[in-house]
Amino acid sequence: MSNSTSILNKTSSSAEGFGASLVRLIRLLWADKFAFFAVLFLLIVLVCALIGPALLDYEATRQNLRGRNSVPFDLAKDWLYFLGGDQLGRPLLARIIVAAQNTMMVAAGAVLVSMIVGAILGLISGYSRGRLGQVIPRLADVIMSFPSLLLAVIVLYMLDPSVSNIVIVLAITRIPLYLRTTRAEILEVRERMFVQAAKVIGASDFRIIFRHMLPVIFPTIMTIATLDFGFVMLAESALSFLGIGIQAPEITWGLMVSQGRPYLMTAWWLSFWPGLAIVMTTLSLNLLSNWLRVVLDPQQRWRLEIGGTKNG
Repeated sequence: MSNSTSILNKTSSSAEGFGASLVRLIRLLWADKFAFFAVLFLLIVLVCALIGPALLDYEATRQNLRGRNSVPFDLAKDWLYFLGGDQLGRPLLARIIVAAQNTMMVAAGAVLVSMIVGAILGLISGYSRGRLGQVIPRLADVIMSFPSLLLAVIVLYMLDPSVSNIVIVLAITRIPLYLRTTRAEILEVRERMFVQAAKVIGASDFRIIFRHMLPVIFPTIMTIATLDFGFVMLAESALSFLGIGIQAPEITWGLMVSQGRPYLMTAWWLSFWPGLAIVMTTLSLNLLSNWLRVVLDPQQRWRLEIGGTKNG
C-alpha cells in the first residue's frame, strides 16, 4: 500500500511540475505579444498540415469550370470559395490548406536532416583535436563554395523533382550552417571546467559530448533551426516557382504561386493568397526564433518574466 501511495504521489508531483512549467511558458509567451500570435498562427498551419488533406483533398482537386477564376469574398458561393477559385475552378482555400502538408513536410524534413547531420559533424569536429577536426570543416567549405539555390537547381534538373529528392538537396545545402555553428560552440565549451572534470573522473568521449556538451549548445541549435525553417520553406517555394520543385498533381504554396503567375493581371488572387501564406509563416517563424533566443538566454529572460508577471 505504501509503495502504491508513493507512486501516486510521485505521479501527482510530476504532473503538477509539468503544469507549472506550462503555465510559466505561456506567461513568457504572452509577455511577447508578437511571438504569442505567431505561435497561434503556426499552430493553425500545423493543424491544417496534419488533418487538412484528409478532410479537403477531394475538394482541393475537384475541377469546376463554372467557378473558374472565381473572385474572392463572394458570399453567394460555397465557403470553400471564400478566397476565390483557380484557373480550373478549384477552391483556393481548400488548396492552400491541403498544400500546407507538402510545404511543411519538405521544410521540416530538410531542417531535421541537416540539423542532425550538421550537429553531429560539428560536435566531432569541435571536440577532436586531431586531423579529423581540420578535415570536417573543409567539407562545409566545399558545400558553401556553391550557391545553395544554384546547387539545388542543378541537382533537381538532373534528378526527378520528388519530395524526397528536394528534402535531400535542401538538407545538403543547409548542413554547413549547423556544422560551423556547432563547432564554434563546442570549441568554447570544451575548455570549461565541467568538461575537464568529466575527463578527470574517466568519462568517455561519447558521454562527454552527448551527455555534457550537447545540452549546453542545444538551445542555440534549436533557435537556428527555427529561423532556418523559414529559409528552407522559401527555398522550396522558389524551386516550385521555377518549375523544378514538386510537380502537379501534388500541391505546395510555391507551386500555387507559379501556377497563378500567368493570371496576375486578371486574377491576382491565384498567387496572392498562397504567397501571403508563405510570408505569414516565415514571419511567424522569425518572431518565434527571436522569442526563443531571449527565453533560452538567462541574461535576457528576466525581461519576459517581469512582463509575464505584470500581465498575469
